[in-house]
Amino acid sequence: MCTVVTKSPPEIVRPSEPVTTTAATSKVIFSPLDRPLAIVPIVVLQVFEHPIHEPVETIRRGLSRALVHYYPLAGRLAGDDYDDVHIDCTGEGVTFVAANADCTVKELVRDIDCRSPDAAKAVIRELIVDYPANGFGRADPLVLMQVTAFACGGFVVGVTWNHGAADGFGIAQFLQAVGELARGLPTPAVTPVRWDGWAQAVAPSTVMASKRFMFGFKAPTRLALHSITIPARTIDGVRGATACTMFEAVAAALWRCRTRVVMSDPDAPTVLAITVNSRKHVGVKDGYYGNCATVHMAVARSGAVAGGDMTEAVRAIRRAKEEIPERLKKGDVIGELSKEQLGGYESVLLVTCWRNIGFEAVDYGGGRTARVMTTYEQGRVRPMCVVCLPWQGEEEEGARVLSGCVTPHHADAFLREIATL
Repeated sequence: MCTVVTKSPPEIVRPSEPVTTTAATSKVIFSPLDRPLAIVPIVVLQVFEHPIHEPVETIRRGLSRALVHYYPLAGRLAGDDYDDVHIDCTGEGVTFVAANADCTVKELVRDIDCRSPDAAKAVIRELIVDYPANGFGRADPLVLMQVTAFACGGFVVGVTWNHGAADGFGIAQFLQAVGELARGLPTPAVTPVRWDGWAQAVAPSTVMASKRFMFGFKAPTRLALHSITIPARTIDGVRGATACTMFEAVAAALWRCRTRVVMSDPDAPTVLAITVNSRKHVGVKDGYYGNCATVHMAVARSGAVAGGDMTEAVRAIRRAKEEIPERLKKGDVIGELSKEQLGGYESVLLVTCWRNIGFEAVDYGGGRTARVMTTYEQGRVRPMCVVCLPWQGEEEEGARVLSGCVTPHHADAFLREIATL
């Protein structure tokens, strides 16, 4: 089928009441973990199957009330150079679009799942506000939200946000607050914190390593997007053979499948980079919604990952995670990896997990999120997989993954490896 979405003109939603700021609170200085992400757009779409009364107005009202508590998100980027980038808490507001679709939510999901990822991306983009192709500029709102109402009464909330302003945990916390206030609660359950001295005190070497990882590579001309599922039987088999989380089992399966396809030298190192919520390691306050995710590396011989038991890959991942506190303390998140080892297409796979970061807990009044989706511009990131996208009722099938980790040249071979799991 062809989903037709009709959008209203964009409007600006401002905080529902004036926010008094002082010299100390009128701007938010970006932390070393925020700065590398200051123009990067991130997209999340939340699907809700059960109706609520006037979803567009209800969510618009909750958004406006939430911006009183999260007033920096209603501001704008400022600063003339990288080291000075910050948010001016101007209260100018965020972009909001109301939309309607001519189908049901279930028909939409079926339409997306039946398409190729590139074709599905075109549908998904109808459910979000257009954002600058080259990233956020100084005058752009930090949050863009679209609420699309469907013929069945269900709705989809599509949010694009400036990654420098919040990480995934932070924006999920914000959306939970929007839902709580839309449902009539007097205040958010979690008191938000945007400034924290611990985040500002991250070791300079950690920051340099993060910048090197983010920008010190040559992206392939094009990566092939795939929506894949790591079967539950594979996950259960790995977890039955060694103590590990679902994420570790899924990451190990992806690492092995990709390594078999893209690497030819069995003695060359292969790197699995994982994003980790480091709030408990860094020591930030509860409710902190700025960036506090760090990247950590599991390294092994490509031959061992491609030809060995998957439990060996899991052990390499677990070792990397066990070393996180000490590496953060030393500011040594990359270790001995060379620029050449981190700079190539073949050698590094980035895996980030959206399970249990809070998107699935958002409730605007009709129950929690039924499904979480995302999309991204392949040319802006390393070979990457977004794993464990929440989806109610389908958990028994396995783990959903949005994969953009191989070039079209390797795509068929990669999918064949996935099919053998």
